[in-house]
Amino acid sequence: MASPFIELEVGERTVKVTNPDKVYFPEIGATKRELVEYYVSVGEGALRALRDRPTNIKRHPDGVQTEAIYQKRMPPKHPDWLQSVTVTFPSGRTADSLRVTEVAAIAYCANLGTLDFHPWQVRADDVEHPDELRLDLDPQPGLGFDAARQAALLAREVLADHGMTGFVKTSGNRGAHIAVRIEPRWDFVQVRYAGIALARAIEARDPSLVTIAWWKEERGDRVFIDFNQNARDRTVASAYSVRAKPHAPVSTPVTWDELPDVDPDEFTIRTVPARFAKLGDVHAAIDDEAYSIEPLLELFAEDERGDMPYPPNYPKMPGEPKRVQPSKARSDT
Repeated sequence: MASPFIELEVGERTVKVTNPDKVYFPEIGATKRELVEYYVSVGEGALRALRDRPTNIKRHPDGVQTEAIYQKRMPPKHPDWLQSVTVTFPSGRTADSLRVTEVAAIAYCANLGTLDFHPWQVRADDVEHPDELRLDLDPQPGLGFDAARQAALLAREVLADHGMTGFVKTSGNRGAHIAVRIEPRWDFVQVRYAGIALARAIEARDPSLVTIAWWKEERGDRVFIDFNQNARDRTVASAYSVRAKPHAPVSTPVTWDELPDVDPDEFTIRTVPARFAKLGDVHAAIDDEAYSIEPLLELFAEDERGDMPYPPNYPKMPGEPKRVQPSKARSDT
């Protein structure tokens, strides 16, 4: 027997939604149909965050209670209008990745069980030069969103001191993300250097609140700024992505004026559409100005500490320190 389905008109496309009544979020009873319709309702904002970017998709085709499928390659069976772009991984291997060009592509992926979208920092017309610098503010265990909020406000001050404006959003969990539009003139290594320099400058303002320590044993009860999210093939959930939690929270763009009073638990698949209908995309101005990272690269070059460790799946990089956690390095001497 054929699976039940409905069809939604999304722009110029007709998107088929199979098993629309399948419950994806048992805690609130939200279905696959609600997931797809959510993405259509915030389509303008979601597309702004994803447009022309190589995008990884995190799928839960049987709901959030099941294990995720993290997919970096284009779905093997897809309509002709769905576009792709070739990317190169740190290993040197290449693959065709999803290239999001219209809201229907987002809806199509949602029908595959995609909850959150993870875009690269580059656009399809130049996959070697990022146009986005990212700050991933990750409160360590025991800390809540308020710590991320304080770190984000501190980051805003440091960015302003360098003549830059960032756009902040909730992560959909306890953290926060800040995106800075930059000129696509520098490669991944240089943009990562700029991210390290920026993170160090934020840490210097309040080392009791913020840390850039790569090794967990050194982070303490602070907010970790994951500088490696600026490396090749490292991604964060996009603006308006639904997160795989029982109450269907959403990674939601907010204004700096809103941030002091934001409660991220209030942003869900059922509340964000009304917010979007009222306010529109509060990050709509993100592409209005792109910044130079030269000042940050100068800071990095002047810092005697040099580079920081890369993630373990990366090849050894020139100038990178040893990838050995400090306690182990001490025990080996």
